[in-house]
Order: sequence, then C-alpha cells, then structure tokens
Amino acid sequence: MTEQRRGTPDFLLLLLTFLLVGFGLVMVFSASSVTALAKEKFGNDPLYFVKKQAIFAVAGTVGMFFLMNIPYRRLKPLLRPGFMVVLVMLVLVPFIGFEVNGARSWFNLPGGMGSLQPSEFAKVGVILYLSLLITKKGERFRDLKNGLLPAVIIVGIVAGLIMLQPDFGSTMILVLAASLVIVVGGANLKHIFLAVGSITVIAAIFLAGYLISADSLGYRMDRIACYLDPWFDQQSSCYQLVQSLYAFGHGELTGAGFGQSIQKMHYLPEAHNDFIFAIIGEEFGFIGTVLFLLLYLAFLWRGFIVALRCTDLFGSLAGTGIVGLIAIQALVNMGGVTGTIPMTGVTLPFISAGGSSLSVTMASIGILLSISRDITKPDRAEKPEKRTGFARDRNDWSKRA
Repeated sequence: MTEQRRGTPDFLLLLLTFLLVGFGLVMVFSASSVTALAKEKFGNDPLYFVKKQAIFAVAGTVGMFFLMNIPYRRLKPLLRPGFMVVLVMLVLVPFIGFEVNGARSWFNLPGGMGSLQPSEFAKVGVILYLSLLITKKGERFRDLKNGLLPAVIIVGIVAGLIMLQPDFGSTMILVLAASLVIVVGGANLKHIFLAVGSITVIAAIFLAGYLISADSLGYRMDRIACYLDPWFDQQSSCYQLVQSLYAFGHGELTGAGFGQSIQKMHYLPEAHNDFIFAIIGEEFGFIGTVLFLLLYLAFLWRGFIVALRCTDLFGSLAGTGIVGLIAIQALVNMGGVTGTIPMTGVTLPFISAGGSSLSVTMASIGILLSISRDITKPDRAEKPEKRTGFARDRNDWSKRA
C-alpha cells in the first residue's frame, strides 16, 4: 500500500468559499431581478443576470478544483508566459475593448457569453509573478537595486497600463496587494515607502497625458467632492452614493426582508454590481450585515492561516497575496458604498455580478487550496526555506493559531 503523497485540502476554506459564492448568487438575483424584468434588452427575464453569474460560478468552480488538484509548484514555469499574455491584453484593451462608465476595460467574448476584464487577471498574475521573483532572489531581495527595484518596475508598469483604461480602483488594489507581498517577502522596511512612491510615480507618468485632455477629469474630481460632502449634488454627481446611504438607512436594525429592497427598483444604479453591499444592508439590516461580514472575516482568517502555515516561501507569499487581494478589494468596495472612502467602482469579491471577477477569484482560491494540501501531506518535511524580515518568523505564531 503506497503512502499518500498529497494532503487534503482545507475543507473549512472550501466551505466558506461556497457559502460566499452561493450567497452572492442569491443577492445578484435579488438585486437585479427588477431591472432585468423591466428592460427588453435583458429579455424581460428576471433571471438574466443570475444565470450569467451562475455560468461563471460553474466555470470558476471547475478552475478551482482543477488548480486545487495540481501541486502549486508546477505553476512556476507558466507564470512568466502567463504574465506576458496579461501584459498584451492590458496593452490592447484601451484600443479594442469596449467602454462602460467611462472606462475601456473589457473585451467582448464570442457567442454572447459576456465580457472579459484583463485587469482581474493582471492583479492575480502580478501577485504570483512577484512571489516567484522574491523566492528566486532570496536574500538579494533586501538589496534595493537588484532586489526591490525590479519588483517595483513590474508593478509600476502594470499599474500604469490599468490606469490608461482608466481604472483607478483596480490600480489602487493592485498596488496595495503588491506592497503586502513585498513587505511579507522580507523587503527592507526603509525601502518600502520608496517602492510605493516609485510605483505611484510610474503610474502617474502613464496617466498624465491622458488626464490632461480627458473629459473624465471633472468626473473624478466630482467623486472626491461627493466623498467630502455627499449631499452637495444629490441629483447628479453624488446620486449613487446618496441612494446607497438611503438603502442602509432603510435597512435599519433587522432589514426590510429578502427581496424587499426599494432602492433596487431603479433608484440605485448598478445595484447588482458595485453597490450590492448596499442592497445587503437594506434587506438584512445591521444584524444581517454584521453576520455577512463575520462570514467574510472567517474566510479571510482561514485563508491567511493557510498561507502563513506554508513552509515554502513561494506558496506562503502567493497565498498571502491572494487573500490580501480579496481583502483589500472588499474593503475598497465597502468603503466606497458606505462613503468611507471615495467611490472607485470595484466589485465585491464573490458577491457582485461580474464574470471575470468571480471566475478569477475562485480559480485563485484553487491555488490557495493546493497550498493547503501541501501543508497537510503526511510526508511533509518540516524544513522551512531560509527567509528574511517578517517572512522569516511568521510560522511560529501561525502554528499556534
């Protein structure tokens, strides 16, 4: 009888993932059914958006199980060509992509299957490529010129290309998640501010020429003004944020009840997409929203535990980056919807309608589950790689978690 070579996946993480995806499908139906039923372009079908979301959920599930059953180390040779493909897509999308809400960020898929957003692939691609780069450099990563600078240039180029669309929200999420990987990877802390500043400068150079002549500049300034005072232009610039705040107010403590949202009835644009968190607040109230946030926090906690328990540096960095990416995007979405930060137009992972976001996020969880299988394999050697900085000592406390 041969010894089992691979461990079991983290079933709690898998369960929490399916709970979030399932809840997302339910909320997409609730938030979109009225709009889809009323508009002929959606076939007057109340299930129009949830059926599309379900297709991508199935595709994401297939991708998740596929990657879960592949040792994550085997992905290393594919990361460089995959990263190049992502760069090509980012270069092409401003020219041949289609525009939504002032951003040319999507490719149409053939056969009416929906759309593809390259920036979703770029965020995960950069995280994985950075993890590989840091692993290969080892101690040299603490050197500014030969270690940190190449990583900064990579992130800066991708951030600049995303800003050309323009998509400030995705750019901010990418920079923050990449900075997390760089810090955990053992970069010299005194270089971190320099790295973040350099990425910002590179992205600004890419965007400067566009913004000088762009009609959207005033639109971006209006978003900042609405963040400072949502009530100064309730019928125009701040309309979405005001309607979102009304939704939370209507939900009160216990909520209006599932399917009983008023704001989704043509008051709140993008109710099934960027502003689905407001519909959750309206239909389930403060108590339901807190329970939802606890579910989200449990998922993030479990994901970070898996990443931190991995003794392989590449797996640990990749896992930390994937979970950090989801956490940061969730915070940015919720912050914009509640007026805590300026609106950026990003989706809520697992919950918002958006095929690229859902399928890519689920596939990335497959990588995280593959990492968890490596942790639990019976013949796992307890010999961690040599690490630097924060990456050197984190396994001590993660084993106690």
